[in-house]
Amino acid sequence: MTAASTVLGHGEAGRRGADVRSDLFVAVDIREVGPLELELRSKVEVMYGADLRAQAKQVLADLGVEHATVTIEDQGALPFVVAARIEAAVRRAGAGKEHKSLPRTSAAPTISTRDRLRRSRLYLPGAEPKFLVNAKLHGSDALILDLEDSVHPAEKDGARLIVRNALRAVDFGGCERMVRVNQLPLGLEDLDEIVPEAPDLILIPKTETPEQLKEVDERIRRILARDGLAHSIWLMPILESALGIENAFAIASACPRVVALTIGLEDYTADLGVVKTAEGAETLHARQRLVNAAKAVHIQAIDSVYGDIDDLEGLRAWGLRSRAMGFEGMGCVHPRQIPVIHEAFAPTAEEIARAERIVAAFEEAKARGLGVVSLGSKMIDPPVVARAVKLVERARRMGR
Repeated sequence: MTAASTVLGHGEAGRRGADVRSDLFVAVDIREVGPLELELRSKVEVMYGADLRAQAKQVLADLGVEHATVTIEDQGALPFVVAARIEAAVRRAGAGKEHKSLPRTSAAPTISTRDRLRRSRLYLPGAEPKFLVNAKLHGSDALILDLEDSVHPAEKDGARLIVRNALRAVDFGGCERMVRVNQLPLGLEDLDEIVPEAPDLILIPKTETPEQLKEVDERIRRILARDGLAHSIWLMPILESALGIENAFAIASACPRVVALTIGLEDYTADLGVVKTAEGAETLHARQRLVNAAKAVHIQAIDSVYGDIDDLEGLRAWGLRSRAMGFEGMGCVHPRQIPVIHEAFAPTAEEIARAERIVAAFEEAKARGLGVVSLGSKMIDPPVVARAVKLVERARRMGR
């Protein structure tokens, strides 16, 4: 092999095959010298071949790659995916580590508030761009771009770039944009790529101590300060072990960024050495502990996912019990679960009507200077009024 053809590094990224859509495969050979050679095969060659070649060359230039042989097999990937896959392949080839190729940003997302509705949060595998593009159409309150369990260990780096670019380029509508990072310390590397793109909320898996939250909080603070950003980024720790449940209050109060606690029941039951059931008796104690800890520091309690996507009646029953315990939402693994969850966590018409009567009676008593509120023949205590006010406000936010 001549010096001109010496390969300094080889890297591959993405997926190929007849069943692949909205993705591409990239192979990169970094060479010592020689021209940049680009071979492209695309299902949309006629319409977008020239644009794909131009983008590929621009991405390679952004990454400082001048001498390379690049092969791309495209299955209809959008530009943010093209950029992420090329960058991943170049990095795996040992080049471009000090550079990024960032897509243009979409419309600025709506700012997420601490107490916004989080009835449903739909998990989306971060390594599968086909699930990200139209995810807002499913109607969940939040979307979780997942870098943890749904991503093979060998694809963590590539998924990180897909999610980073998606946060910039994909319009997620009114959905809260959440990212589940990996278990620490790998999750800190995720933050380095993700935080500059201003996600609304970060889920921290397998949280067991408040020190983990403080470490994440400090990492986020330093990244935002470095980049001159002022975006509010919230945290939702996932408690997935006996130790995490025992430390629930300390975790909930670890830092002001924490707006909710949630639980991972698969890992939790595995830690206990028990079988997870549809009735949930084996996890009742842990879920009650989590709700109590969350309410003690005035943050939201969010339940786990219901794994059987075909058992919608079981999901409805679980959601109703969950709401009765004090949870305000839960995770979902399939879009068909979203309307069932929303219905389960919504107050009924009868509950709303009674709460409105209580609030009206309270307002009337206040206007008349009365210290006692009554509804019919019953005296209404202040905690009952407070609960009614909260229910009416929540129903309003749900559009009921």
